[in-house]
Amino acid sequence: MSETLKVVVERPDAAVAILRTDGYINNTGGEEIAKEAYALLGGGVTRILLDLEKTKIVNSIGISILIEILEKLLDQGGKLAFCRLTPTIEKTFQIMGLAQYARIFPAPEPALAWLRGESE
Repeated sequence: MSETLKVVVERPDAAVAILRTDGYINNTGGEEIAKEAYALLGGGVTRILLDLEKTKIVNSIGISILIEILEKLLDQGGKLAFCRLTPTIEKTFQIMGLAQYARIFPAPEPALAWLRGESE
């Protein structure tokens, strides 16, 4: 398991950004995601999809950083969605309450439709 996290930012359109992660979301991984998310927020992007297909572990510090990102997005009227979570990460997000304020999807397409307001 790699201790580093790579984040790739994709912009399928002006309103939405996708952050694709690869690696362990711990304090440094979470900070890397936060850096990219806050840069997007500073540029006016308030709808973010976190695609965790290549992330298999998130620790408690990583979750706390994801909660901070979620709070900043909600403060600006934005939305956060997650997709392609492992069953363990999805269960952890449910237990930690992340799923109350952000949506979890099995694939990117329905998540992007929700972020764009095209579905409930």
